[in-house]
Amino acid sequence: MSESNVWDELVGQPGAVAQLQRAVRDPASMTHAWLLTGPPGSGRSNAALAFAAALECPNGGCGTCASCRSIAAGTHPDVTVMRTNKVTITIDEVRELVSKAGRTTVSGPWRIMMIEDADRMLERTTNVLLKAIEEPAPHTVWILCAPSPLDVLVTIRSRCRQVGLRVPAPEAVADLIVKRDGIDRETALTAARAAQSHIGRARRFAREPQILAQRNAVLEEVLRLSDVTGAVATAGRIIAAVKAEAGAVADQVESKERAHLLATLGALDLKTLPPAVRAQVRQLEDDQKRRRKRRETDTIDQMLTDISGALRDVLVAQLSAEVPAINEKLEDAILACANRTEPSHVVAAIDAVRTARLRIEGNVAPILAVEAMLIAIAMPAVSHLAAGPQGAG
Repeated sequence: MSESNVWDELVGQPGAVAQLQRAVRDPASMTHAWLLTGPPGSGRSNAALAFAAALECPNGGCGTCASCRSIAAGTHPDVTVMRTNKVTITIDEVRELVSKAGRTTVSGPWRIMMIEDADRMLERTTNVLLKAIEEPAPHTVWILCAPSPLDVLVTIRSRCRQVGLRVPAPEAVADLIVKRDGIDRETALTAARAAQSHIGRARRFAREPQILAQRNAVLEEVLRLSDVTGAVATAGRIIAAVKAEAGAVADQVESKERAHLLATLGALDLKTLPPAVRAQVRQLEDDQKRRRKRRETDTIDQMLTDISGALRDVLVAQLSAEVPAINEKLEDAILACANRTEPSHVVAAIDAVRTARLRIEGNVAPILAVEAMLIAIAMPAVSHLAAGPQGAG
């Protein structure tokens, strides 16, 4: 968070900021349950943390007091944040959260319970949360975050005050990167456009140019595809790269988690684990497998977003539309693809990306979904066969 104001990093969200600030200042505008929605990269989690800090801060979110600093660091005793890398939030996790919500505050005026991925709760899990939101403990505030109001069950949605966030302009994201990271304006703007205004990805592209270069190389390969053999080979390389990227992160986290668990159980140096310890290790390994799968799915989804953006640039070039390109560094590949295809093919290719996303969400093997998508991009004549019925497996 900024040193001067907790709201400073909420880029391009004047309406949402005004609504949340009004609730902090005016008790009549405050309520016990909030639902913050917006597309990936819009800053839902940042908005929730800023709101929490402003509610606990005696100065309405100064960003410099002990309360604001502890919330930014994740150590405030009255603010609980649930984050997950798993496919779903379990019912036991929500029960524990509900139990904490009933406790009295330690130092601040509110006990704040924040769920970053409320869309990852199954219906039976959401029902556990429902009663706590319907009949909240005094001075307890729930802040739920999700991509869309429709991603949250209506029983929960109807009991929350909704705040919608939007995708910020690339220029606003670039301004934040320049201010926060000291990156030059041109690099920051290129990164912001490539990330399609996703703040987290834009910062990574700006700070680690090799990551952006690797992404651009994949997109250039996709745009130059012209046959089925090339499409299948490219799909294999993409999925392998996704698994390697997600696996590298998971390996580091998982080894630390296992060592911490064994140390906590006093079994770090044991060659043979007792049955009770083995059971807990197996539970941890099961959780890790689910989180690894989620990382892979999220990484593939980012790749699909990038491919869709590159195809959008091709369509813009074909129609001579006067709008900035997302991938300005790929001009040659974009123009080459635009010259050898028709707008109708590009529209069909964009739809094939959407179909691939639906298939993966439906548990179709990612390699099969990506192969079909790339065949549709590479071969206009067979694109209707590769795309198939929407959502089909």
